[in-house]
Amino acid sequence: MSLIPPNTPLYSHPLPQIEQWLKDQGCQQDDTQLHCWRVQRPSWQAELSLDIEQIVVRYIQAGENGQDIQRAFKYSLSREDIEQAVFSGP
Repeated sequence: MSLIPPNTPLYSHPLPQIEQWLKDQGCQQDDTQLHCWRVQRPSWQAELSLDIEQIVVRYIQAGENGQDIQRAFKYSLSREDIEQAVFSGP
C-alpha cells in the first residue's frame, strides 16, 4: 500500500491506508478498541484515537506535574501537517 502523499488531507484516504501510515510511524493498534493506537518515543508516549472528525492525541504525563496533554487534529489537515504536529511530541 502506498504512502499517503504529504500534502493531501487525511480525509481523502481510506481507513486501511491511514492505519498503515500509523503503523509506519511506529504506532500499535489496540487489540480491543481498534480506533485506539499507542506510540512510544524515547522521551514521550502517547495514545491516539481516530474519532469521527479528528485524531485526538493524549501525551501521557507530558505536562506540568505529570498531567496528560491532549490535542486534536482535524482530518482536513494534510498528512505532513499531522505527522509533524503529532510525532514531534508534546
